[in-house]
Amino acid sequence: MTLTPNAPLIDVNEKALRLLVEEMGIVNTARFIHQFTMGAGDSVAEKERLYGTMSVADIAAAIRASRQPDTDVLS
Repeated sequence: MTLTPNAPLIDVNEKALRLLVEEMGIVNTARFIHQFTMGAGDSVAEKERLYGTMSVADIAAAIRASRQPDTDVLS
């Protein structure tokens, strides 16, 4: 498919995808495209819901504490 300078974007996208798949394969093409896709939702609101006002140090301490064996269960 030869594209004109004013080709519709759908034609440009189709050719680009074909070329990528031919050169890199379907898996690497999918990995490449995934970099540019937008996620859904509000990541800032999600962070605030999960961690509130916790600092990075607070979160790291909570992770370390959760990895410690629970000695109370054995006593």
